[in-house]
Amino acid sequence: MSEVIKSIVREYSEKEDLGLSEEQLSQLDTYASMLVKTNEVMNLTNITDDEGIAVRHFIDSLTLVPYIRAEQERASRKDLSIIDVGTGAGFPGVVLKIAMPELRLTLLDSLNKRLNFLNEVCSSLGLTGVKTVHGRAEDAGRNKALREKFDISCARAVANLPVLCEYCLPFVVKEGAFLAMKGNVDEEEQASTKAISVLGGKKEKTDRFCLPGTDMNRSIVVVRKVRPTPPQYPRQAGKPSKNPL
Repeated sequence: MSEVIKSIVREYSEKEDLGLSEEQLSQLDTYASMLVKTNEVMNLTNITDDEGIAVRHFIDSLTLVPYIRAEQERASRKDLSIIDVGTGAGFPGVVLKIAMPELRLTLLDSLNKRLNFLNEVCSSLGLTGVKTVHGRAEDAGRNKALREKFDISCARAVANLPVLCEYCLPFVVKEGAFLAMKGNVDEEEQASTKAISVLGGKKEKTDRFCLPGTDMNRSIVVVRKVRPTPPQYPRQAGKPSKNPL
């Protein structure tokens, strides 16, 4: 058990009024242990030290909590559905589920072995209301069972913003939100104007900050879904990245 991880995340939770319990901190600690152990046989992350995991994975993921709380308030309910597109090792989705157990979480990834790991994590932590979906975002976004079914879609470090919009906006219900987690987003933000509009979105705001305890630039872009995504989007796999809107 790493007191380093628990101490760093506890301090952040108290400062940001996240209200994480000791049980939730222990769940994060167990998650970290499973991540490091599995990473020895499967490439999940380059960050394996306690402080790095606590700050660059866990706290980075937790920066979305206030935005999700705002969506809960907007919807007047807490059991919002959220899809983490290209979840990888489970960031931010699994961390958000630990912090906000009422969320109904779907984890989407193109590599089945990552999803097997995440299923194991969720089982070990006793997390319920989590689904894993194997597939590419372009294919999943055309699946009637997933298309325009989620209150929130989110993604971290998956693609540049115009491409990410085509991956993520098709999943969102009208009046729902796409939350994009980015680094320095200035150039991408300008380039994404057309994509956001074409895909049925409207940018509400971009918040810029440094990841706590580091000099790493972070941005969260909030896009509101104002009308349905046209049926021709997302385009077939590979096209969004080769020819962004």
